[in-house]
Amino acid sequence: MPRPVYLDNHATTRVDPRVVERMLPTFAESYGNAGSTSHAFGWEAKGAVDAARASLASLLGARPEEIVFTSGATEANNLAILGALPLRAEGRRVVTAATEHHAVLDACLALRERGAEVVVLPVDGLGRVDPAALERALEEPAALVSIMAANNEIGTIQPIAELAAICRARGVPLHCDAAQAVGRVPVDVKDWGVDLLSLSGHKFHAPKGVGALFVRRGPGAPRLKPQQHGGGQEGGLRPGTLNVHGLVGLGAAADLCAAELSEEGPRIAALRDRLQAGLEESLDGLRVNGDPAARLPGNLSLTVDGVEAEALMTALPGFAFSAGSACSSAAARPSHVLTAIGLEAGQARSTLRFGLGRFTTEEEIERVLAALIAAIRELRGAAPV
Repeated sequence: MPRPVYLDNHATTRVDPRVVERMLPTFAESYGNAGSTSHAFGWEAKGAVDAARASLASLLGARPEEIVFTSGATEANNLAILGALPLRAEGRRVVTAATEHHAVLDACLALRERGAEVVVLPVDGLGRVDPAALERALEEPAALVSIMAANNEIGTIQPIAELAAICRARGVPLHCDAAQAVGRVPVDVKDWGVDLLSLSGHKFHAPKGVGALFVRRGPGAPRLKPQQHGGGQEGGLRPGTLNVHGLVGLGAAADLCAAELSEEGPRIAALRDRLQAGLEESLDGLRVNGDPAARLPGNLSLTVDGVEAEALMTALPGFAFSAGSACSSAAARPSHVLTAIGLEAGQARSTLRFGLGRFTTEEEIERVLAALIAAIRELRGAAPV
C-alpha cells in the first residue's frame, strides 16, 4: 500500500532531513546547557544558539539581538500582545482583524477582560484588510495593532508594509503573526516596517516546539512586559532553559529557506495551480477562496458544492488534507475565517484546505487529483437531491 500523500503543510511540515542531521550532535555530544558559562559544554551550546539566532535574523532582515526565542508562534503572539499592555488595561484600545488566528484573537479577548477595548476589523471577500478601515480605526488613540501576514486557511497575504506605514504615522506599534509566511514567502521586517513579528519553526521544516518573536530595537520601539518569570533568559522576556537542539534545527531550517526560497516558492505554486486546474477542468460547483493575486504558494482553499468536507476526508484515508485550520478542526462551529469572507455555514462545512510544501511531488498531485475527482462525483451521486 503506498504511503499516504501529505497535503496539510499549513498544520505542520515534515522536518527536513538536513535539519535533523544538524540537530543530531546536540542530543548525545554537544548537550550542554547554553546558560552554563563555566565550562566548554555550556560555551559550545551557547555558540550553537548564537549561530541559530544569527541565521533566523538573517532570514528576517533583523539583527540577532532583536530575536527572542519562544516555544512557537502562539507563545510569541501572547508575549507580543499581552506584553505590550499593562496588567490593568482600562481605556486602552487594541486593533486586530476578523480572520486572525485564535492565538491572536484569544489574546485580544484576554486584554478585553483587563479592560481594554478590542476593535476587530472586517475583511473583504478575498480576506483582505482594507487599509482605509485601519486608518479610520486609528483616528482614536490605540496601544497596539495586530494583523497577520498570511492566513492559515485561505492563504491571503496582507499588505503589511502599507498597514505598517499607517500605524507608524499614528505612532502605534504593529505586531504581525507571520507563522504561515516565514519560509514560504520573502519576509523582511525592516522593509515591512513591523515592530513585532511571531513565527513557528514547524511551519518551515524545523521541529515543533520552537519559534521566535522579533522585537524591534531603536527609537520608539515597543517595551514588553514578560509573561513568565524566573531565570532571566532571552533578555528577561522569555525565561527558561533554552531548547538547544530545537534552536539548532530552527537555525538550520532558516538557512535552507534563505538559500532555496526563490526556487521553491514558484515550484510549489505551479503544483498548486495544477491541482486547482485539474479539479476545475473535471468538476463544476467549485469556489476557490482567498486572494488569487496575493496568496501563499502552497495554499488551495476550495469550497465543493454538495459535498461535506468531513465525508470527503473519510472517503480518502490515503490523503492528508483538512476541512479547515488544524487548530480549530475539532470545533463544531464553522470556521471564523470562512464566515468572515462571506461563506454561509453550509459552504464552510464543504470547504477543503490543501497545503502543498517542499516535499510535494508531481506524482502525488496526479494521485490526489484522480482520487478527489472520483470521490466527489461518487458523494454527489449519493447525496439526496
